[in-house]
Amino acid sequence: QEELVESGGGLVQAGGSLNLSCAVSLRNFYFMGWFRQAPGKEREFVAAIGWKGVELYYADSAKGRFTISRDNAKKTVTLQLNSLKAEDTGVYYCAASRTNSAPAAQYQYIYWGQGTQVTVSS
Repeated sequence: QEELVESGGGLVQAGGSLNLSCAVSLRNFYFMGWFRQAPGKEREFVAAIGWKGVELYYADSAKGRFTISRDNAKKTVTLQLNSLKAEDTGVYYCAASRTNSAPAAQYQYIYWGQGTQVTVSS
């Protein structure tokens, strides 16, 4: 079954860290992204990574604090969240795309996980 399963979310104090993981059960290697949706807001791009882990893309809000990486042998994509702020609270989704033409565009991603909740208390 082709699917993406996120884990690693939780409750953390502002300034703390979390490590989100996405288990990738897909037959091929895909361009991978992380998105998040805060309460009452639209889902937004956070970070993306190319097939070989060399291409990296970050939203301005994530630069310098979040790090995306992948392990193709283990079929996992991780998002390390550091220096967390209350505004980072939301459901974080892992997504897979066959192309990298628009890394931040949700429409190019064809597989989505169910999401993992991140709550940052101030």
